[in-house]
Amino acid sequence: MVFTNESPPVARTPAPVRTRLDGVDIARGLAVLGMFVAHAGPAMLDPTAGGAAEFLAGLGNGHASVLFAVLAGVSLALLTGGSRPHEGSVLRRDRVRIAVRAVVLFVLGMVLTQLGAQMMVILSFYALYFLLALPFLRVRPAVLAVIAAVWTIAGPIASFFIRGAWTSADTVGGALSFTDLTSWDTAGAGFQRLLLDGAYPVLTWMPFVFAGLAVGRLDLRSTAVRLRLLISGVVLAVIGAGSSWLALNVFGGLRALEPVLANLAPIAAEIGKEPVELLQMMGFGVVPTTSPAFLLLNAPHAGTPFEITASTGAALAVLALCLFAGDRLRTLLAPLSAVGALALTVYTVQGLLLEPVLVGLSWQPWLPLLVLALGSLVFCALWRPLLGRGPLERVLHWTSTKTADLVVR
Repeated sequence: MVFTNESPPVARTPAPVRTRLDGVDIARGLAVLGMFVAHAGPAMLDPTAGGAAEFLAGLGNGHASVLFAVLAGVSLALLTGGSRPHEGSVLRRDRVRIAVRAVVLFVLGMVLTQLGAQMMVILSFYALYFLLALPFLRVRPAVLAVIAAVWTIAGPIASFFIRGAWTSADTVGGALSFTDLTSWDTAGAGFQRLLLDGAYPVLTWMPFVFAGLAVGRLDLRSTAVRLRLLISGVVLAVIGAGSSWLALNVFGGLRALEPVLANLAPIAAEIGKEPVELLQMMGFGVVPTTSPAFLLLNAPHAGTPFEITASTGAALAVLALCLFAGDRLRTLLAPLSAVGALALTVYTVQGLLLEPVLVGLSWQPWLPLLVLALGSLVFCALWRPLLGRGPLERVLHWTSTKTADLVVR
């Protein structure tokens, strides 16, 4: 979530003209709406809701945050030259800008967590993704894709065994707040959440960023590239979801999880779900370490190889469709594109307003979602053509640009 979307300038020109890829903003706007579904959707307020509420929850839960992570990698690539990566002092300046943005996002994420935002705040995790991506900005797309693929398998397995030998359930889920820095023990636990077992841990989420960085190094204005991206995304989604289904239903994964499913059966019956459905609704960033069979799940926020593969594929397919839509439906989708361009502002305001909106409007399960979604679309559609960058986007751009001006000569 670099919250920028600048296409590559012509290499080494004195004053490159930068234009935005509307499709990337549209995809980011969809991710924002998907987060609203995950945080304030009718299925979240009423777990027994079915029909359209359940369908929307399936689209938004887990997928919105993954789409953000993939788009973060795409935006990092676009910011640093796109298909023509920057070199020399220009690249050094880019790295400073990204590092400064990471610091701002890290602090902002801690602020939202400290204020008790009623969501799993992702900003501090994103800051670490950006910093870890800095050494890879000149790596070729094919190599980045291989890194993402290897990390997709190795990261979750390493996380499973490290957590099984070292961590406790006390740190699972959540993010970092200022309170965590009041002692060495709490600081250690806080950073453990960021790296290993929090809501969006670095160890299992970096493949999304590497995949996005590889995609952003391609010519995203090319129809052929977009078609390959769409097909690759669909194939990955089918492989991830299909392989998980086979592993669970054909090769004995569900049998290994029978004790867990038996314990969940009474609760599942109360809300009209199957035990395995309930199990797949309980992700907080990582799976339990009590059985290796948990690594076979493809569920939101599970952090398994199957979930990472399927979610990456879905994100790539959505991005490809949005790139096509951005060319053909630019005017119609302008409000959604504006939400994507002001994503940091919208995300932060959502964190501050989510609790009062949920408390005040929960008497109608669809109302919180409609208020957040329509309010964001109207606000951003009015702000962007009149004032350009959003308030927090201006802060991010100004601080990173001025710091780069001072540091890189």
